[in-house]
Amino acid sequence: MSVLEIKSPIPGIFFRSPSPDSDPFKRDGDPVDASDVIGIVEVMKSFHEIKARISGSKIRFLVDDGDAVMAGQVLSEVEP
Repeated sequence: MSVLEIKSPIPGIFFRSPSPDSDPFKRDGDPVDASDVIGIVEVMKSFHEIKARISGSKIRFLVDDGDAVMAGQVLSEVEP
């Protein structure tokens, strides 16, 4: 089975929740819809929502909360 990839459009720090004391937008194994926010990337104190833009039955994150990411880096994989 092939997986679909969600990539970061910008470089920065990836966060899986909107704030340190909040639940993550998505957890490994959750279903995902194209309009769902899966995380945020912070660049110079500016926060950018990352939307899935694809739908699937399960999401699996390839980066951890607080990891530095590059533009084009795969953040997660989604099973169709």
